[in-house]
Amino acid sequence: MPKMKTHRAAAKRFRFTSSGKIVRRRAFKSHILEKKSPKRKRKFRKNAEMSASDYKGVARLLGKK
Repeated sequence: MPKMKTHRAAAKRFRFTSSGKIVRRRAFKSHILEKKSPKRKRKFRKNAEMSASDYKGVARLLGKK
């Protein structure tokens, strides 16, 4: 059986930390920023951990069994 290929779109959006968690960017930061508060926009800078419900599917796309 051939090796499983990494899903390239997922690889550009998610990454594993050294402890095995998956990190993602935050949504809602790309446009219409004028109406969002500075505090809210600052929170968008930090990466977020993948939720438990999505972890299994994304890990599989990234090549983890």
